[in-house]
Amino acid sequence: MQSIEDKIIGKIIKIKTGKLIFPEDFHSLGSSEAIRLSLHRLEKENRIKRVAHGIYVRPVISKFIGEVLPSAEEVAKGIAKRDRIRIVPTGVYALNALGLSTQVPMKLVFLTDGAPRTIKIGKRTIKFKKTTPKNLLAKGEISSLVIQALREIGLNYVTVEEESKIIELLKKENPVALKHDIKLAPVWIQKIIQKAL
Repeated sequence: MQSIEDKIIGKIIKIKTGKLIFPEDFHSLGSSEAIRLSLHRLEKENRIKRVAHGIYVRPVISKFIGEVLPSAEEVAKGIAKRDRIRIVPTGVYALNALGLSTQVPMKLVFLTDGAPRTIKIGKRTIKFKKTTPKNLLAKGEISSLVIQALREIGLNYVTVEEESKIIELLKKENPVALKHDIKLAPVWIQKIIQKAL
């Protein structure tokens, strides 16, 4: 009879390299304790790499730099997908994602409707902050980032240059999503978004 570990290996081999692996992916194969131990052993044997607590990957191997592990952003999205929660990037990370800041944040902060928690990934940290449903209703990927980025900059602190860059970005957003999302923003942010419509 095939051991749980063999079954897990069989399943892992079929998973695309670079894709996150969670213990929950194998829940049909045995008890959570047996799965946890198997994954731990596979990590010791270097068949998989641990990215963070309870999160593994079969790294992509680049002929130039060797192992390529998923970014903190990919891990955050993977957790959101696994837990079926919504997440919205905030603060410096939102500014960086829009190209309004060159600062790469060591701490990624996401608003979520899931459980609040902090996850360490190498030198970086992912923080999920519980928020009200209204803050997660934005439909557009660009407009939801813009709302959070502008909140980070603050009223009266947006430069002319930043505003014109934001308007250009918003013009690439789906107009239906933009019209929906404008209603969710504070009035001063609505005025900026309005210029892109």
